[in-house]
Amino acid sequence: MRFHTRKWVKPQDLNPNGTLFGGQLLAWIDEELALYSIVQLENPRVVTKHMSEINFKSSARQGDIVEIGIDVVKFGNTSLVLKCAVRNMMTREIIITIDSTTMVNLDEDGKPKAHGKTQIEFVKDRL
Repeated sequence: MRFHTRKWVKPQDLNPNGTLFGGQLLAWIDEELALYSIVQLENPRVVTKHMSEINFKSSARQGDIVEIGIDVVKFGNTSLVLKCAVRNMMTREIIITIDSTTMVNLDEDGKPKAHGKTQIEFVKDRL
């Protein structure tokens, strides 16, 4: 798993229990998956279609730094399926796992569009 992004848990990210609010964490994950897909598919029109079971394994507290990791599960015709894990950067303890999220490539009219990709490409290799 490649860990791409780090987030600092701040007071506004906490739930009444004083731990990271799950909704905030899911927003961070959804944004990161979208950005990753946009870069891979070279199209700014990518949307989240489906997320598999979301498994909260532990939590984070104010001041913790969490890392969001992504791996490609498969390339579809119009989609990209990703898996994700978030861990506490300091303890390496897994906070959440999502085995499968389907991101769909869209055309200008918002309809699914074939992307023609079959493997991960790194931006450095495109330049």
